[in-house]
Amino acid sequence: MASLNKVMLIGNVGQDPELRYTPDGNPVANFSIAVNRRRRVGEEYKDETEWFNIVCFSRTAENVNQYLTKGQKVYVEGRFQSSEYVGQDGNQRKSFEVIANEVTFLSTRSETESSNQNNVQSVQNNEKVETSVDTEDEDKDLPW
Repeated sequence: MASLNKVMLIGNVGQDPELRYTPDGNPVANFSIAVNRRRRVGEEYKDETEWFNIVCFSRTAENVNQYLTKGQKVYVEGRFQSSEYVGQDGNQRKSFEVIANEVTFLSTRSETESSNQNNVQSVQNNEKVETSVDTEDEDKDLPW
């Protein structure tokens, strides 16, 4: 019987990637992304955010470390992985991460900086900053 472990995410980078190297000298980058969802609860809409830890290896890790910054929109494709460990408090813990085999930058650094600059200016001018997601329009952009 066949099985499949595939994760596809589009979200915003939560913090700049951290690059380290394995004992063999292979690069490994870690970062997180926030994936937002808006759903209707009664008469109101509620925004929900899920955070995903992403791990990249080799050339992908180097590219992510060099070009990806906090706030940029990315597409990540990979596989889901869980692992168990004993925490500093001695309790058994479980961690979850996506091992990325593809990371596509959907916005550039300058677009992100420009967007952040505009948001700061809007807030400074006491303007209300809103972001809305229309799930019907969002579904139209999906390739399936």
